[in-house]
Amino acid sequence: MLRIPISTSEGPLRLRVILAVVCLLLTHCASYQPESLDDAQATIDSLGRVQIDPHAMPTPELAAYRFDPSDGLDMTEVAMLAVANNPDLRLSRDDLGIAHAQAFSAGLLPDPQLGLESDYPAPAFAGATRAFIYGLNIDVMAILQRGNNQRSADATVAKTDLGLLWQEWQVIAQARELFVKARFEDQVMPLLKRQQTLSAERYRHIGAAVASRDQTGDALTAALISTQDADKQLTDAQRQRVQTRHDLNALLGVAPTLELPLVSSPSASAPVDLATVQAALRDLPRRRPDLLALEAGYAAQQSKYRGAILGQFPMLSVGFVRSRDTSDVYTSGFQISMTLPTFNRNRGNIEVEQATRGRLHDEYQNRLAQAQSDVDRLLADTTVLEQQLMTVFAALRHLSEAADAAQQAYDRRDLAIGAYTDAQTAALGKQIEAATLRESLDEQGIALRALLGDTLPAAQAPDLSFTRAQKG
Repeated sequence: MLRIPISTSEGPLRLRVILAVVCLLLTHCASYQPESLDDAQATIDSLGRVQIDPHAMPTPELAAYRFDPSDGLDMTEVAMLAVANNPDLRLSRDDLGIAHAQAFSAGLLPDPQLGLESDYPAPAFAGATRAFIYGLNIDVMAILQRGNNQRSADATVAKTDLGLLWQEWQVIAQARELFVKARFEDQVMPLLKRQQTLSAERYRHIGAAVASRDQTGDALTAALISTQDADKQLTDAQRQRVQTRHDLNALLGVAPTLELPLVSSPSASAPVDLATVQAALRDLPRRRPDLLALEAGYAAQQSKYRGAILGQFPMLSVGFVRSRDTSDVYTSGFQISMTLPTFNRNRGNIEVEQATRGRLHDEYQNRLAQAQSDVDRLLADTTVLEQQLMTVFAALRHLSEAADAAQQAYDRRDLAIGAYTDAQTAALGKQIEAATLRESLDEQGIALRALLGDTLPAAQAPDLSFTRAQKG
């Protein structure tokens, strides 16, 4: 520790000088201001007053888009609102502010410590005076460790910042998936209602026929079961729509009662260019935020490990002292103090930091391998879905033609209600199946986009060139 001598003038004068210096330093201290919690709801209850700066968006696609909810929200606008207003992202941005504050703290020099010691002879004797020791101390090892601590804190800030960016991209993917699911449910709901209406109509006709003894009770039982199945499908779909809308509102940070006006967007399931996907995978460590965050965290841990190594050396303090004893004799000199690395030698912290570094190394390798595995799984699943969708479209064409023919025959009273509803229900069921597969393909495209670092191959990216007038 460094000790700076104080003037040798009389004690009261020295004390006044010291107190004046202390008071001057205290004038630069921060003051406490209480802040109460706000129990008002922080959610948005109207989209009319929402404004989003595109330049604050984390991806080029969102940054190039204009947020305008007056004509409804498309997929891109839903993603922008999620980034700007998601509650979890607000907390993560607060964590980033804490990391910046910690980095600022790590770069500060240690405050000097003022030491005052005064002794009085007891019992007093002739010629005895008050003894004192004054010193100003500073932690030298803290200064030597400052550069290493600063590097570690800066790397931690970079890790937190990149982690926030990755979280933003995940929120974008979640918003897109919920948008796709909500739009799918809106499109399927009329089909399910039509299916329920047909089943109920068939049940009434057969019930009348049974009452007039033109049909048996078995036909009525089958019609009742069909009607109950249609009712259950519709009820389940209505409940799922409520859940999806609730999840979407919560993700966007808007009021649960706000009905979001979602409008159509281009499909996210375009053909995949495998060569471009492989190129994106090779470039993943230099582009995907979570991998870059792990790399920054590894750099921070390297600095912590180095700091633990430095901590095994003796803590050295050097300073100068000025003192007076009770016989009025003044002395000046220096002081050296150090720890003896005999038992501890910081070995525990060294082992902890070394093991932590090893874990971060393995976590980085595991994340890379997981990314490759997830992409392979999505590509294989997408291939299966595309084949299923082609098969469904082929069947839907024939079923639609049969349903149209059945409608015409039923209108001419040339077809019984049972055959008519069977043809219509089969076509409706195949339409619902096709919409379900399309939804799954869109969600697969969104997931692949997120895994590749929100930068898809050109053939995979949704077409965003449509004008605002075309939206919806």
